[in-house]
Amino acid sequence: MVNVLLGLKQMRREKLVSAEEVDLYEVLSISKSASKAEIKKAYHKAALSSHPDKVPTHERETAEIRFKSVSQAYEILYDDDKRHLYDTHGMSAFDPSAGRGGPGGMGGDVDLDDILSQMFGASMGGMPGMGGAAPRRPRKGKNEEQAYEVSLEELFKGKTTRFASTKNVVCGTCKGSGGKEKAKPKQCGTCGGRGMTTGLRSVGPGLVTQETTSCSTCKGTGQFYTDKDKCKKCKGARVVSSRKILELYIPRGSREGERIVLPGEADQLPDQEPGDIIFELVETPHKTFRRAGADLQADLNITLAEALTGFNRVVLTHLDGRGISINLPQPRGRVLRPDQVLRVAGEGMPYKKSDARGDLYLVVKIQFPEDGWLKDEAALKRVRDVLPKAHPEVKTDTVDEVEYDEKASLDDFGAGSGDPRAGAEWEDEDDEEDGAPQCAQQ
Repeated sequence: MVNVLLGLKQMRREKLVSAEEVDLYEVLSISKSASKAEIKKAYHKAALSSHPDKVPTHERETAEIRFKSVSQAYEILYDDDKRHLYDTHGMSAFDPSAGRGGPGGMGGDVDLDDILSQMFGASMGGMPGMGGAAPRRPRKGKNEEQAYEVSLEELFKGKTTRFASTKNVVCGTCKGSGGKEKAKPKQCGTCGGRGMTTGLRSVGPGLVTQETTSCSTCKGTGQFYTDKDKCKKCKGARVVSSRKILELYIPRGSREGERIVLPGEADQLPDQEPGDIIFELVETPHKTFRRAGADLQADLNITLAEALTGFNRVVLTHLDGRGISINLPQPRGRVLRPDQVLRVAGEGMPYKKSDARGDLYLVVKIQFPEDGWLKDEAALKRVRDVLPKAHPEVKTDTVDEVEYDEKASLDDFGAGSGDPRAGAEWEDEDDEEDGAPQCAQQ
């Protein structure tokens, strides 16, 4: 079994797949010998200059492409292992066509050292003949995930927001050692310097199991400093609390469930790459509009008089504040009926990859007069004159008169969008890749 896993690991390292070559160093305008600090500085500069929210509307599509390129370059070059793969094999090492998650058809989250650790209680370095017996620390810290509520208006127009984040960062005074300069740590007596302890845990009546956990005395480091030798700033904790201003960008047309990633902004630990902060979008209900993919649906409230004789007025305010005007001239000889659907092309949600938009579906809702509104026989002859007045006009500064399709059907609402609320089959031509890295601003 060990030989098989070793063989798979070697294949994972050596297998090449075809991919479009991109010079990531050129994308960030840095040299191939750039340090991690220089990479991060170049990323922040490039990400801010190509931020889709910082350019005119007609340049937004180009800016989004550039922004993704910059984020991809940072994600690969800032990670030592990924950078080594890129320097050795180029972008072919990250071609998803080679398999799930990475080269050789193995998922990018699968780590063979972790498999061996679970099987034999040691990493590859701890196997006989592999050198070293110290347990391997995780390459990357834990991600922080949370839901982020966003309104339909914000998804329609896009949103950039800044917020303060308080997190643990490696102590700059002791560089994460936890001790004073030149102070020597002592070996932890609890774990014998291994950083791990093994004990028995009850799993049922008369049943126990052996488990290995991180040492609570030395916090898994295998060593500690006496009180007089501890770093004065972090008190031996190796990390300190730090407050930072982060920027979150939500592209227009984003959908519920999409994940926005701020790379490397989670808590730091010494000898580890910090994890990411991940926001999952949660769309809050809207009082007027219902969404399915790139299509919107709303009620068209009219009076009985308007249903019989027509109307010309602003019927609702759109998500960007514009008034939507419908003109049904009279006489028409036709009648609007309850639940009839008018489709307004191009007035739905924006697509993320183009300037096109979905459609707006207006469902007719007729407000009938109160019982007893006809008082006498003479009134029956004047039905046209005594019908309720038109619905009050919506007040707005900007008005667009739109075209509509009276023969539209809700069967087309959200068709081909891939949105489960539409009941349509999955089609991802308008979908963005989830988890697109975002920039963070100090």
